[in-house]
Amino acid sequence: MELRHLRYFIIVAEEENVTRAAQRLHISQPPLSKQIQELEAELGVTLFERTGRSLRLNELGKKFLIEARAVIARVEQAVAAVQGANAAKKKIIKVAYAPTLSADVLPQLLRDLAITHPQLAVNLHDLSSEEMREGILNGHLDLAYTAIFPNTVKAPYKSLTLQQHPICVAMCLTHPWVKKRKIPLAEVFSQPLIGYCKEGYGEYHQWLRDVAIQTSSHLVFAQECDSMTSLIAALESSQGVALVPSSLAYYSANRLIFRPVTPSIPPLAVGLLWHANKENKDLQAVITAAQQYSKM
Repeated sequence: MELRHLRYFIIVAEEENVTRAAQRLHISQPPLSKQIQELEAELGVTLFERTGRSLRLNELGKKFLIEARAVIARVEQAVAAVQGANAAKKKIIKVAYAPTLSADVLPQLLRDLAITHPQLAVNLHDLSSEEMREGILNGHLDLAYTAIFPNTVKAPYKSLTLQQHPICVAMCLTHPWVKKRKIPLAEVFSQPLIGYCKEGYGEYHQWLRDVAIQTSSHLVFAQECDSMTSLIAALESSQGVALVPSSLAYYSANRLIFRPVTPSIPPLAVGLLWHANKENKDLQAVITAAQQYSKM
């Protein structure tokens, strides 16, 4: 006797009809009838009173139903207990990420970790760069996949650069610049500038300010956005432009146009950020796994 015999018997007893029971179990009727017959043959008793297409439990069937349900319930409890114990053994790694910067690496990394380190459970958090740094500092986060701006990684932070994303100009489909192959950098700052808000993306603002200084321009925002989706919407619905990593095109699909700038700007470094004093073997396992995706 196998567990499937008990499960099938319970469903047939509840439905009192083999056809309905087969539909509920997503199997055909003949195999189900055969399973019930095998069960009765092994027990050496008849469990059902058969009348036409209907089946009703006899007295022995009613007693066996109580025992069968108890057995299935006990098996389910055992499975839940084992799975719960296994889940409790998992080490949780809390990782913040920037969607526009991690689309081509983070999913692959998570798939690899599930195979090579099944004891690790990765919890993902979509946060601003300031929230990432604060979370790492206070221990609410273990790791961040984010932009690594020049001269901003200082103690107690450590970083590992994995990629470099080219910088370009993003604009709506009807912008006058869409026919240009390259956009002069100085002209970018003469347009209504759209970007991320300073409160959540202070490093981004400082980076843009440094770029503007190179062209003797002033950094003035026409609109500041608190997320990638709002940035895309703002660009799509206006004549403003934004200096962004080219990876934004992955999420904007055909809603925006992207053009390189001249002279070119050093690409944006992207990688991992963590607390130097809170390293452990589990965190190191994630960092080591991520290194295989380095394109530096």
